[in-house]
Amino acid sequence: MNEVRRQLKIIGVTSLLWLFSFCVNAFQLNVEFSADAVQISPGRPPLMSKMYVSKDAVRTEVNQQGYKIVDIAYPKKGKRILLYPDQKMYSEQNGLPAFKSWSGKSVKTPCEGVKNAKCKKLGTEKIYKRQVEKWQVERMINGREFKSLHWIDSKRRIAIKEMFHDGAVSELKMLGTEDINGRKVEQWESSFSHPSGQNRVSKQWYDLELKMVVREELPGGYLRELSNIEIKKQNKNLFVIPKDYKKMTNQDKNMKSLNSPGVKPAS
Repeated sequence: MNEVRRQLKIIGVTSLLWLFSFCVNAFQLNVEFSADAVQISPGRPPLMSKMYVSKDAVRTEVNQQGYKIVDIAYPKKGKRILLYPDQKMYSEQNGLPAFKSWSGKSVKTPCEGVKNAKCKKLGTEKIYKRQVEKWQVERMINGREFKSLHWIDSKRRIAIKEMFHDGAVSELKMLGTEDINGRKVEQWESSFSHPSGQNRVSKQWYDLELKMVVREELPGGYLRELSNIEIKKQNKNLFVIPKDYKKMTNQDKNMKSLNSPGVKPAS
């Protein structure tokens, strides 16, 4: 079982980042495709994986440290399966957050899918020449009320600007259009500032056909990118558990968490 433990650690560092950063927050049209994914982190060898995306699931295949791991996520169901081909075993997680954006329907308010939140539309404005809706959001957390302001792009339904209760401000600005790997994309700059002095700027490239971010440059030399994108209907067998696989028991796992300490999904 030591080999399985090592594989669990690997998967926690790889496909989680891809899934939450590149997929869940972006899909609008349910385009099916396959792609190569790379993640570059300073001081570490590049992490390479293969992705297959259907209307309902994302399959990520990783070969790392001599192991092959397959991560299958079902965003609408809030479910995730990990396959270990070498051992012909699998584990599954249920009760994960389900993401309505996967359904292909644009959210109408910033409160959709957020617990204990109330939204109030304050009007319409223009930011960076884009028509936006201004919303006030009230949330109750541990008995305390928090208010924030959100400027939502009327067409894209993404937040162009946000002001939070602690004074933090995030902004998203389109810099222009270009071609990357033969695909038409928009380049966006994302900035975040906090009264404490914390500031960061990153860049994202948004694929106009896939309706998702396919490249992201983060502070500190971090890079994530999808390449060799091939749009086609995916084989349903890629997203199911093979019949000859055995489900892992708690004794097989023998660990506190499926993720490595300190690793958090990107948002």
